[in-house]
This record gives sequence, C-alpha cells and structure tokens, in this order.
Amino acid sequence: MSYGPDEFQRDLGSTVPRETIARLETHRRLLEEWSARMNLVGPKELDLFWSRHALDSAQLIKFAPQAKSWADLGSGAGFPGLVVAAFLADTPGASVHLVESTGKKAAFLRAVAQEAGLPVTVFNQRIEDFGRGQGPYDVVTARALATLPRLITYAKPILDRGAIGLFHKGADVDAELAAASDALNGGAFQADVLESLSDPRGRIIRVTKAAARS
Repeated sequence: MSYGPDEFQRDLGSTVPRETIARLETHRRLLEEWSARMNLVGPKELDLFWSRHALDSAQLIKFAPQAKSWADLGSGAGFPGLVVAAFLADTPGASVHLVESTGKKAAFLRAVAQEAGLPVTVFNQRIEDFGRGQGPYDVVTARALATLPRLITYAKPILDRGAIGLFHKGADVDAELAAASDALNGGAFQADVLESLSDPRGRIIRVTKAAARS
C-alpha cells in the first residue's frame, strides 16, 4: 500500500494546508532529481519520503508550536529543516537557518528553498564556524548528525542563548544519554525523552537550559 500526503496527515494528527503539501512535494521532487546525480538519499529512502522523513521532521512543530526562528545543524537533504520551513512559510517573521558544510548539498537546499518559496537561509560552513549563528533562535535541530554528546557540544552556543534543542535519536537513546552527562554540563541543561510519531523505536530528545525551567 502506498503512503502519501493523505497518510502523512493522518499520522501527523492534523490537516495540513494544500500549500504546505505542495511545498513538501516540491522538496520530494527535487530530492529525486538531484539524488540521481549526487549522493543525497538512496532510491529506497525516496520511497519513504512521506512515511519516514517528512513525518519524522514535521512532528517537531508539535513540540514547539510557537517557535518562529529555527536553526538546523547538518541539514543534508533538508530533514528536518526544509520540512519545518514548509510549515512556517505562511507565518509572518518565520525563518529557518540551515547549516551544511558540503557545497553540493548546500546548493540543493537553496534550490528547494527558492522553488518552494521557503523562509530559509543556507549557511555553507562547518557547524563549529557557524557557532551561535544569527540568533537568538527559538529552536535548534539536528537529525542523523552525531552522537548526543557531540550534538550538544555543537548546539551549545545556541542553547546557551535560550533555544530549545530537538534532536532525533534511535533505540540506543539511553546509552547516548548516559554518555552525554558531561555534555549536559552537570545539570546546566535538562534532557527530556519524547516519543516519536514516525518510529516506535525512535525518540526526540528535548534539551533546555535548566535555569529556564520552572
């Protein structure tokens, strides 16, 4: 059975505007075209665009529904950054900053953003050089980028300015959390484990400054 926009909306638990679906379809189409000539995703992953990648990315909006300013580290093929931007495209003042060190991937991200009309700025640089970026940001994200300890280190300049971190993780999340105790800086940051809509084995790690919690 095929999985497309209708199933995507069902599993997301909300009706998605036609304009947003059209932007996501532009992302899917360009991903297919560009993947034929460069290493973005494989054919099997293209078949999972709606059921895995788009749903995995779009659920983050539910964890930060009021957020307008997002930074996505190691954006690659645009998950979750381009998907988040597709949902925010009609929100006044919204912006999504995508950080990608590989030039060809950065060019792909710009092409999708331009054709789909997304509120995106692409930074073709290393995450270490991006630092705290042009924030402050409401949310910082990363998917399939690094282990949690390294991820928190990458995101720390942004988290220190009050952003929420939303990071996709898999079944080994407990081991990564244990290894991240130093990166969580002795209680300066709080990590919460949230269930994933797209994968029963997956989790979303929400990282916040402990001082900002009530």
